[in-house]
Order: sequence, then C-alpha cells, then structure tokens
Amino acid sequence: MFKGLKPIMYGGREVWPLVEGGKGVSATNHASSGAWAAAGGIGTVSAVNADSYDPEGRIIPQVYRALTRRERHDELVNYAIEGAVAQVRKAYEIAGGKGAININVLWEMGGAQRVLEGVLERTKGLVAGVTCGAGMPYKLSEIAARHGVTYLPIISSGRAFRALWKRAYSKAAEWLSAVVYEDPWLAGGHNGLSNAEDPRAPQDPYPRVAELRAVMREGGIADTVPIVMAGGVWRLDEWEHWIDNPELGSIVFQFGTRPLLTQESPIPPEWKARLMTLEEGDVLLHRFSPTGFYSSAVKNPFLRNLEGRSERQIAFTKESLGDHHFELDVGVGNKKGYWVSKGDLQHAREWFGAGYTEALKTPDETLVFVTPDEKKVIRKDQADCMGCLSQCAFSSWADNEKNSTGRLADPRSFCIQKTLQDVAHGGDVEQNLLFAGHAAFRFKKDPFYSNGFVPTVKQLVDRILAGA
Repeated sequence: MFKGLKPIMYGGREVWPLVEGGKGVSATNHASSGAWAAAGGIGTVSAVNADSYDPEGRIIPQVYRALTRRERHDELVNYAIEGAVAQVRKAYEIAGGKGAININVLWEMGGAQRVLEGVLERTKGLVAGVTCGAGMPYKLSEIAARHGVTYLPIISSGRAFRALWKRAYSKAAEWLSAVVYEDPWLAGGHNGLSNAEDPRAPQDPYPRVAELRAVMREGGIADTVPIVMAGGVWRLDEWEHWIDNPELGSIVFQFGTRPLLTQESPIPPEWKARLMTLEEGDVLLHRFSPTGFYSSAVKNPFLRNLEGRSERQIAFTKESLGDHHFELDVGVGNKKGYWVSKGDLQHAREWFGAGYTEALKTPDETLVFVTPDEKKVIRKDQADCMGCLSQCAFSSWADNEKNSTGRLADPRSFCIQKTLQDVAHGGDVEQNLLFAGHAAFRFKKDPFYSNGFVPTVKQLVDRILAGA
C-alpha cells in the first residue's frame, strides 16, 4: 500500500480515494465502473448517451426516426435515460456491495436536467453521487438533494467554484461530497479553460488546488470534504506531497485515461491498440468542438482534416471595403457580392484548383473551402441533428424555446454525437474523434503495459495502490 494513502468514508462505507473518471458516449460503462467499485474505489457510470440493451443483451442502436429536431431530441433524452439506468443497475450488481457507484453528466448536453432527473428517479439507492461539469451547473445541488444523492461539481478554478457556491451550492451544503478539480491543460475530453488562460502555457495544478481549498474554507466547507484531483494523474508516488498535506486538506485522485486500457473497458480493441502507440505531444488541445469548449483528443486524420478546413479560410465583406475590393469568383457558384483581399482571392483559386471547390459560410463572416463530398457530409450531419448539446455551434441547435442559437451553423466544427457513437462501437479510430488525456503517451513507456499487456481493472487498481 502506498504510504499515507488511507480509505475515506463515501456513500456510507469505506472506499479507496480513487475515482474512475466518467467518459461519455459509451467509453465508460457498467463493466468498467462496476469492476472499479468492486476493487474498492469509486466507479463512474457515464450518463451521457450510454448504451441500453435488448432482452438478449445486445446493444440497442440509437437510431433517430423522427422528422423534426425537437422530436429527435426527445428520442435522444429517452435513449440517454434508458441507457444510464441500465448501466447503473448492471454496475451496482458487479460491485457486489463494495466501493461506490457515481454517475457523470455533461451539463452542456442536451436535456441534461431531464436526463439526470429521469436516471435518479429510477436508480434510488444505487447511485452514491453525481459528478457534473462542462458549464456552470447551478441546479446540480438542487436536483441531487431532491433525490437524496450527493453531488461532486467538476470545476477548473477556485473562481468558478466560488460562483457556484454563492449562487446555489451553499443552500445544499450537506449534499456536497467532493469538488472535482479537472486540470484544463492535462485532462482528456472537454476542458474548462477560461478566456484569460493560455492553452499553450500550462499552469502547475498545486497552487490552483490550494486556491480552491482556500475558497472552500471561505465558504465554511470542512477540510474533510475532498478535492478530487483529475487530469494528468498516472502514479500516486508522483503526488506524494499532496497526500496528508494540511494546505490541501483531503485529496482524492481521479484516473480517466488509464482505465481506458483494461480488460473491462468497453472501448474497441483498435482504440486500445492506438493508445499503446502514442508519443508525447500526440494529444491535441483544440477548439473544434461544437460545445465551444477546448477539448483534448488524439491527433489523427480526423483532427488534421478539421485543422486543414479552418486553414482554408478567408474573410469576406458584402461590399467593396478597404483591401476587400476583389470579387470572389470561385467556390460560390453564380453568387455575387463576396469581396476579399487580393491575397485571399489567390488562395481561394489555389484551393479550388486542388479540389476544394465549395465555399461554406461561417458565423464569423468567413468562408471555408471544402470538397463536394465534404460539403454533402457536413450538410447531412447538420440536417440530422438530434440536439445532443444544450447549444451546438455545428448545427445551431439550442435547448431553448426557439431551438436555435441564433447564429449560422458553423462548418468548421462537426457532429460530436455521430463521431463518438461511431468510435465507441467499432468505427475507424483514424477517422473519428478519439478523446484522451495528455498523459496517454505513458502507456507506451510504462513497463506495466510492456508486450501489449492489458490489465484487469483489479490489477490496475492494485498497481495504483502500490504507488506505481
């Protein structure tokens, strides 16, 4: 046992201070989270469009049959509730009364509150807590308290937690079981970088977590309420100075990337194999996500295509202004009135000659150049939108009265539901979004995984408990 590491009380029983990070759209399921709890930790079922099953145990494909986005959104919410309930029940059985089961919800997912209410209503006594991030989930505490479960907000700064505490969480303080600090430079998936923070200049997490603890103390929150360190955590011996540290109070560690590579992990074999090949720097912090957040994913042809699309971009005006006094004559068919600079006109002609013959408007008064096939895929994906996000830049869907962001759909982004469902169920790992934390390159270097060894969850937890 790693020195200084002690069990904590959580969900009415002693558990190891080790949390499995929840990864949405079927990248974390009952098998992995149930096994993590059975090993004595806190397993996390993702309630973000989880898989549900037919009576024979086969995954039910999430097919959308409704004609309108609003109706497809209702289908999506129903799929999400059914899937999460199925996953929680199975995980709880696997845990066998050990550890604890949390659920994870993305606050910016479409219908987040409806999904959370629906799942908690049908899983009474099975779920210990709800982790929730991506946005400012003010209503999380109210919902959790109403259903008698604890809540663990995911934040990336003390400032964000202070705002949540003052506005809402202080009214349900007794249900706060932990605060998850998710490092915005190191974590996989969506990252909570603010506009004031430089994505290219990572900050040491220690002073940020110390600041978070100071904010929690200001609110009268006891040091026994843990801060969960998430993002970049690989081995406990690298975090020794965090354990039993009076400045930080109680600390729990979350592992998001390492549990991807286990026997119980539901991701396909091709995804697991790809993780074993990554080098340092192969995970990109980018801003192509339709959520508007930064996110971290493996650099592959899918991401490089998005990078290339944004690079083939020119600004335009609707009348001749300044240096925009050359009328665009490629990519826009017979349409008139796109005025560009001389240099951008030359770029556009070069792209057109290279096969990028279609110019698509963005919400920022620019045009991006794509191939005819790309344009078809983009337009079809936008038309097929099922409202999986509360606000989607790619399709302009919003979970509001008008079901619109009021902005033009952005062709520089992509349908995140489509690609995450595809890769989680055996799609091409090179042509889909592949979320991973920035420590994923360590799979290749860590002797634990030598000769392609893939551990069980129990073997991984035992290894972590040993400090390695």
